[in-house]
Amino acid sequence: MEKTVFKGLEAIVLENDQLRCTFLPEYGGKLASFYDKKASYEWLFQAKEEILRVPEYGADFSQYDSSGFDEVFPSIDRSFHPLNGKVVPDHGEVWALPWKVEADGEGLRMEVDSLVFPYKLVKTVRLEGDTLEFNYKAINLGGEDFAFLWTPHSLLNFNDETYIKVPDGLNEIMTVEHQTVHLGEWGNRHHYPVTQSNSGEKLDLSRMQGPTDKTSEKFYFTSKLPEGWCAAVQPDQGTQLEYRFPEDKVPYLGLWKTQGGYRGDYNFALEPCTGIYDDVYTADKIRKVSKIPANGESNWWFEMKVSTLDK
Repeated sequence: MEKTVFKGLEAIVLENDQLRCTFLPEYGGKLASFYDKKASYEWLFQAKEEILRVPEYGADFSQYDSSGFDEVFPSIDRSFHPLNGKVVPDHGEVWALPWKVEADGEGLRMEVDSLVFPYKLVKTVRLEGDTLEFNYKAINLGGEDFAFLWTPHSLLNFNDETYIKVPDGLNEIMTVEHQTVHLGEWGNRHHYPVTQSNSGEKLDLSRMQGPTDKTSEKFYFTSKLPEGWCAAVQPDQGTQLEYRFPEDKVPYLGLWKTQGGYRGDYNFALEPCTGIYDDVYTADKIRKVSKIPANGESNWWFEMKVSTLDK
């Protein structure tokens, strides 16, 4: 573990001969950089800001740094929480809170307490060879079950060769953005990976449309994941970034693409999620949400693994 400064903020680095991983404890525990040393490639999208502003609690996510891997919990969209009707801010609470951090062997232990709701979120992080390992523990400090959504909002770089791999059997998606250029209104369903855009052309949803497209899209697969993995493949680098997680705890998969249509950014995010569709109140209503039991805890894990493509 090394302490350093990243874009003006105190940072902690886990590093070996394959990966260099930079965390910002005061900025929501954000993983700001995930650098593949062998391929000399930064997997995480980097915004243009040279100095980062630390958000205040409840901040509008769109007004702050849009890069790296932010923890999103206990909702993605701004929402009323089903427990007590109190507001969960945009992209949840924990991305805009400082996390306590301490060394945990050769890794890190990070934790954050909600300012409004009765929970604590703890994550431990290890770097083992080509894999960054996260273990999560959400602790319910209250006497009623606590509904939550969690997803790794991990914005990735892409180019013309990038494509997405998902388990077999995921053949349909549903858009959760309003009036998108390609996929239409919220709730529209499309075949995956190849569908027809609203403008009439053939569209491969497993690939990016590029910086001239000027669009943004967010969709979920309509089926639960049969296996706990998904991957971003980078053929020009000869590598892929695979996410691994327990499909019984993290059963859904969303995909966010911004191809110039949001702040002019070009990035995408594979978002395995504990519930759908972005709003914890809605997810609870349709019984597609995760819950921390009363006075108990919920546990899951997540891995980011870089591997070389077979030739």
